[in-house]
Amino acid sequence: MRVLNYLEFEDRLDRSGISTSVAHQRAALSRTDADVTYLTTPWYGGDMVLAGLNRLVNGQGLAEFDLVHANMIGPGTAFVVRRAKRKDIPVVLHAHVTSEDFAESFRGSNLLATPLRRYLKWFYSQADLVLCPSEYTRRTLQEYPIDVPIRSITNGIDLDSMAGHEQFREEYRDRYDLEGMVVFAVGSVFERKGLTTFCEVAQHTDYDFAWFGEYDGSLLGSRTVRKWTKHPPENVTFTGWIEDKRGAFAAGDVFLFPSKVENQGLVVLEAMAAGKAVVLRDIPVFREYYEDGHDCLLCSTREEFEDALERLEANPDLRERLGENAKETAQQHSLDRVAEGLADAYREVTTH
Repeated sequence: MRVLNYLEFEDRLDRSGISTSVAHQRAALSRTDADVTYLTTPWYGGDMVLAGLNRLVNGQGLAEFDLVHANMIGPGTAFVVRRAKRKDIPVVLHAHVTSEDFAESFRGSNLLATPLRRYLKWFYSQADLVLCPSEYTRRTLQEYPIDVPIRSITNGIDLDSMAGHEQFREEYRDRYDLEGMVVFAVGSVFERKGLTTFCEVAQHTDYDFAWFGEYDGSLLGSRTVRKWTKHPPENVTFTGWIEDKRGAFAAGDVFLFPSKVENQGLVVLEAMAAGKAVVLRDIPVFREYYEDGHDCLLCSTREEFEDALERLEANPDLRERLGENAKETAQQHSLDRVAEGLADAYREVTTH
């Protein structure tokens, strides 16, 4: 079976969680026992312009494939899906985007969330099967409603990508002047990710806080992001993009992720793979995958987050126990599990 594993705008999304998830899919497909090969571009010859010219001359604009597995929601993807359906080629759409997790991201994202939901209802309903990262997301999509089968499959974690992170600890702590028990987050800085909570917890504690990830301080960024990144609390550092994510997980001690909405949260699995104590907001998707007091601490209010940090500082054994259990949880989301899930999904759409 030749699968088109397609990420539209791949060059622009190279620092996103979606790009990481797609990289996990491709790595998983490379190790599956199923008879699957994949290509990453739908265009004949690998170039959209050349494909268009070839279609005019020879009538062929798309490459040859047996199944479409698309990971984005743009016009190029919609075109490929339409052409595939005309040829009775099965279509799997991966729901990385919902209107719920789009809100509170970029400037104007809240206004666009409602029309986006209408578009997603139509778009995902074109598939033979929709994949999504969690049962929480599956239930969310069912409420749109999406009237095609929906299956949850973990985004997975490339455990090898975290190997050797410890060697970066001194370098990154020195670079950002971090001392003591460092509370940290990783990923793009958005209000949806719990930015205000992160900063307000910092204001009420004495720990060093660091957020490793890009942020938009221009007028295109949200007002909340501009407010906190331009005038952060004295004990908060926003690093911007870093060249090696392992440096973030080495420098930090407690991963604080008060995100309001997630479809899974890849950075949580990365923190767990690094053996860090993890403190999360108590939302359904985290309850689905993690257990409070076993591999994480779940909190609902600023005061609960502060109390969790105090407990972890006072009890290094608790930090170590949570981190060791978190490592075991991360291993349950290996790329082998992703490979099995994808192989099952492809069999489902090609045998019905």
